[in-house]
Amino acid sequence: MKYFCAILFTLFSGPALAAPPLIEGAEAIRRSGGWTISVTISHPDTGWEHYADGWEVLSPEGESLGLRVLVHPHVDEQPFTRSLGGVDIPEGIGTVFIRARCSVDGWAEQRFELALDGS
Repeated sequence: MKYFCAILFTLFSGPALAAPPLIEGAEAIRRSGGWTISVTISHPDTGWEHYADGWEVLSPEGESLGLRVLVHPHVDEQPFTRSLGGVDIPEGIGTVFIRARCSVDGWAEQRFELALDGS
């Protein structure tokens, strides 16, 4: 019984698996200096040890067009929206994809499709 309890303790005392960062919405506005992309993310941030730490704009071919680094956790601000200005999106691209990452699990599998109006 002692060993059984030790095994249970070991199984359940490890780090809890958290949900990946979820992109709840995004918006793109064309400006003279490039596009401004605003992204709304939710993630069960626990503090500095585990938080959503960035998102990236990708071309349809998977080329990185811009990276927004999130420099602190948002434990009490969920969901939250952050923007990235000056994103250079080549003419003729009508859709970009956004993916988010967290400080522990890296890039989430979800890719959010964002249509560009006026591209």
